[in-house]
Amino acid sequence: MFHIGDKIVYPMHGAGVIEDIEKKEILGEVKDYYILKMPLGDLKISIPLDKIGDMGIRSVVSNDEVNTVKEIISEDKGKMPKNWNRRYKENLEKLRSGDIYEISSVFRDLYILDRDKGLSMMEKKLLNTSKKMLVSEVAIVDDTSPTETEKNLISLINK
Repeated sequence: MFHIGDKIVYPMHGAGVIEDIEKKEILGEVKDYYILKMPLGDLKISIPLDKIGDMGIRSVVSNDEVNTVKEIISEDKGKMPKNWNRRYKENLEKLRSGDIYEISSVFRDLYILDRDKGLSMMEKKLLNTSKKMLVSEVAIVDDTSPTETEKNLISLINK
């Protein structure tokens, strides 16, 4: 399905590049694994090839889709439930979907809410997760550093 050098998104973790395909023995069973290098935190993740279809893994988006993401980030905050618990559940589902547009709106809305009123600890974790997911994918597509990408995205919100 994917090859070495492909740029893919691992939902709830972000985007990375397949560095290698290795055979690993775990609990007496030998399987092939993609070795995914993540740009944030310099992590390497092993993903079993036979589970790829079940994990929601996809290719990174196109340049046009990143432009749409930037438009979403630039928009005003969307409608969200006032109850933080309900808001948390809705935003968590959006992140689990792996849809970059949903991730963009979660990041924008939580960033604005945190800036204006503050967030609960649980929502701060969601904000950080959405930021990590979004920054990793946009950085790979735009071929920029994660730090530069994060600054650019935040500047779109703050304009």
